[in-house]
Amino acid sequence: MSFSIDTISQFINTYYLDPIRGDEGYNIVNTFTWAVVLGICIFGIYRLLEKLEVKITPKFIISLLPFVLAGSSLRVIEDSPAGIFHPPFSYLLITPNIYFLVFAITVGCLWISIRLQKAGLIKDFHLIFASFGLAWFSVNLITLLYFENVVASYVPLFVLGAGIGLTFTFYLIANHFKSSIFTDPLNLSILMAHLMDASSTYIGVDKLGYFEKHVVPAYLIDLTGTALVMYPLKLIIFIGVLYVLDTQFEDDERSSNLKVLIKLVILILGLSPATRNTVRMMLGI
Repeated sequence: MSFSIDTISQFINTYYLDPIRGDEGYNIVNTFTWAVVLGICIFGIYRLLEKLEVKITPKFIISLLPFVLAGSSLRVIEDSPAGIFHPPFSYLLITPNIYFLVFAITVGCLWISIRLQKAGLIKDFHLIFASFGLAWFSVNLITLLYFENVVASYVPLFVLGAGIGLTFTFYLIANHFKSSIFTDPLNLSILMAHLMDASSTYIGVDKLGYFEKHVVPAYLIDLTGTALVMYPLKLIIFIGVLYVLDTQFEDDERSSNLKVLIKLVILILGLSPATRNTVRMMLGI
């Protein structure tokens, strides 16, 4: 029994706790685990939004994006060599723990915004909800700029420019072939977020000496010798995913809402690392 407990303890430390304590990135075991947890959480979030009577409309998605920026910049604060946060609180700001923290804060702000609308104090909860996120993001940026210096101002210009330019090129091609799936605004937003992520990885790994922490991208970068491989990887994966989502889901309202929620999660999974990587490199962290 002692051997079994020690073995389990060593397994948990090696694949889950040590990567968090040392911010070592991902391995095959914890990558698979977090993917399963994410899948479970999607259905939990879906039920929560139903309970709050929130519909996942374009307006809601836009109001949520400031919280993605806030969460990503909060992660950069933890990365800062200035040591703004210390253990054990700093462990909350390391992936995947930070996702749960940001989720809890976001849901709290959403609940407050909805209650304000129901109390008749505001007409539309989306605006105040977005304002909470923008305020949080602003505080994070001010904190970072206070403790750190901008050393590579060209990085956000490159990431944004490459993401927008490649997405627009993709749109022109899709529009030429009259593909409604790949000219849809939400689908294009997802592609742009992930192409921005690919751009931030490329400039970070190939030009600035950073390294990739995720298992599959790290393997492909090592295999090809360049982070340019992230562009075809992102396009192949997400073109396939978006095609399946838009062709295999039923047309009823419940399935449609779940599909949009899955797309929202995919959007966040691209925008979040793109934002974090860009801010880190801009500040030389």
